Amino acid sequence: MVCNRCILVVQQVFEEEGNPPVRIVLGEVETLHPLTQDHLGRLKSKLVGYGFEMIDDTRSQLIEKIKSSIIGMVRKNDGDIKMNHSSYIESILHRDYAYLSALFSEVEGTTIEKYIILQKIERVKELLVYDELTLSEIAVQTGYSNVAYLSGQFKKITGLTPSHFKKVRENKRIPLDQL
Repeated sequence: MVCNRCILVVQQVFEEEGNPPVRIVLGEVETLHPLTQDHLGRLKSKLVGYGFEMIDDTRSQLIEKIKSSIIGMVRKNDGDIKMNHSSYIESILHRDYAYLSALFSEVEGTTIEKYIILQKIERVKELLVYDELTLSEIAVQTGYSNVAYLSGQFKKITGLTPSHFKKVRENKRIPLDQL
């Protein structure tokens, strides 16, 4: 779940099942009452109908937590995060980064570093479309050391320079849950 509408849909589904959520955050729903297998089956069926999936094994849950922490890091970064990505992820998940990295690569078929780059580039695309910040400000906000590095990485991933992307805007952004 990455948007308010997603959260609203999930909340409504849980309320329809008589177990309103206490807290809904990216990839997690917390309820007051435990869910029975019958509840889980009905919830899963309804959520799948809306394009969601329920993650019930611990490895998949950990992968979703890694993704959530990365999305949070990329979206909240105003150039203020002074620690490297691995330390940040370790501090959020309280697990050894080497273990998390190996698990992520095994399950997702890509590295955490590549996933971070994809998330950052999607954030850059979003900020370019909003057209409120200069490329230098976008570089700072997304944690790039300089505009040249951002531009090079952007072109490598999208095939376009940031300024060309800004002009044509034909490259549609990729939803966060599909990266």
